[in-house]
Amino acid sequence: MRRAALLALAAGIALALPAAAWAHAVLLRTIPVASRTINAAPPEIRLTYSEPTEPRFAIVSVTDATGRQVTAGEPRGAPGDPNTLVTPLRRVPEGWYLVFWRVISADGHPVRGAFTFAVGPNPGPPPQFRVPSLSETATTTQLLIARWVVFLSLFAALGLFTLRAVIARPVARLVSGTSLRPLSIALGVALGIALVAIPVYVVLATAQFSLRSAFDLGALLPVARASSFGRDFLDLELVLGLFAVAAAASLVVDRPERPQRSVVEILALTAALGAGAATLAIPGLAGHAGQRSPRGLALPLDALHLAAGSIWLGGLIGLVVFWLSVGLKGRIAALAVVVPRFSAVAFGAVLALIGSGIGQSLLELPTLGSLWQTSYGKALVAKIVLLATALVLAAVNLARTKPRLQAAGVRPSLGPGAALLLRRLVQGEIVFVAGALFAAAVLTSLAPPASALARVKNIAARVGPGPVTKVIEKDPYRVRVTVSPNRAAVQNAFSVTVTKNGQPVRGAQVVTRFDMLDMEMGTQSYRFRESRPGSFSKSAPALVMVGHWALQFEVTVPGERPFVVTLLDRASG
Repeated sequence: MRRAALLALAAGIALALPAAAWAHAVLLRTIPVASRTINAAPPEIRLTYSEPTEPRFAIVSVTDATGRQVTAGEPRGAPGDPNTLVTPLRRVPEGWYLVFWRVISADGHPVRGAFTFAVGPNPGPPPQFRVPSLSETATTTQLLIARWVVFLSLFAALGLFTLRAVIARPVARLVSGTSLRPLSIALGVALGIALVAIPVYVVLATAQFSLRSAFDLGALLPVARASSFGRDFLDLELVLGLFAVAAAASLVVDRPERPQRSVVEILALTAALGAGAATLAIPGLAGHAGQRSPRGLALPLDALHLAAGSIWLGGLIGLVVFWLSVGLKGRIAALAVVVPRFSAVAFGAVLALIGSGIGQSLLELPTLGSLWQTSYGKALVAKIVLLATALVLAAVNLARTKPRLQAAGVRPSLGPGAALLLRRLVQGEIVFVAGALFAAAVLTSLAPPASALARVKNIAARVGPGPVTKVIEKDPYRVRVTVSPNRAAVQNAFSVTVTKNGQPVRGAQVVTRFDMLDMEMGTQSYRFRESRPGSFSKSAPALVMVGHWALQFEVTVPGERPFVVTLLDRASG
């Protein structure tokens, strides 16, 4: 019992660390350069990202101070450079312009941003642009439910096949009157649901990403494979169909009443298991693991995690189906054969879950504080609780029901109570594991914690939303930081005033870093200019998205060691 409890605790922690990555299209370069003034009107806007983006899902808007659109066409890919989008412009007069962009990352997450530039030589002061919402998520109710149904049915199908073809097979030979047909029927139902749910999910996701109605199939179907996300999920549909054919062939030729499999049965089973393994490899390509470096480690860990989860959840569903389908007369004897065999396999699956979970955690979480500092981490905590509860029920089953079923041959009075307890505990496990799978659907729809969290240390203050004025004591210095208006995608004025014993510190060097903490983005760094004695300032649209930012001001006083003032800022829209 103690070993089972420790295993449950360890697995609960490890399983809470699913496959994920910093899989978002990060804007690396812009032409014109953000917040700069150029002398001649540009013929186009060029946006270069960290990964290829599909132009048919991209939005690039360029507006002047009055809100007038100055683009001359839709975004298109740059010849020979799939990471760059090119948007043609009309001839734009002198003045300031706002560029708003929206693209879909390879893992299906929408990413938005904005910046400004000016056409000179006398563009005037930057206006107060009306910026579209910069916050967007793939975590919509429709997509979450659809994604959950896809993986619930997929896990159930793969786990049911493993239970039927490998684990429960001997019971037909050892216990007279038992049949594996109900398990085969349940497998067919799960496969049917999965084969319908996958294309429905692709249509809903494509509608969300292309900002169209889900009923506009004429427009959606031609572009469903335009994104790598859509292609991978449609490939999943194809491979799952092949698995369905291979599994059906394997079950048709299978003769469970024989103690030994024939060569044909072995070949058919091997083909079906291989198709199942291929099915489990594809979701990682469509999600975070496919974009995470090193992919050679992230993808196998993801596939192993999914395989172990499938064996666990699908096997539990199969146990309930088997319990309900076997008659009262042979139920105890049949369960006494199946449950110990499933327990041994499930134990190995839990160990695989622990190992893959630990490996994924080393790739993903930048800090332990990510668990309570980010939305991703909070969803992760919910998954931990659900899985821990399921594993407690599994531990009770392992410690109590399994030994009682095995002893029922000698003491028949133990059998009925053990069988009833088994069904109740297994049904409870299914509920909590299915709930954890829904939490995993939420996790895969959220941006994972940014690696910048690991670099943010010794936070002096939390500020925002709204204008910032904060005084920080750094013996023997006093640092006053102001940010105005502290809004995303507009020109913000940053100022740092350094004094010592009430006197301004002249000639210091102030360099700042801006790191987005809600998703992985490039770091922006600026050197401030000394505008007056002891006061250093810079104006820039550095806060390009709504959300939480780490503002790190490194101050180097001549002849002294540098020190850093870190603020955790929340920029509004």
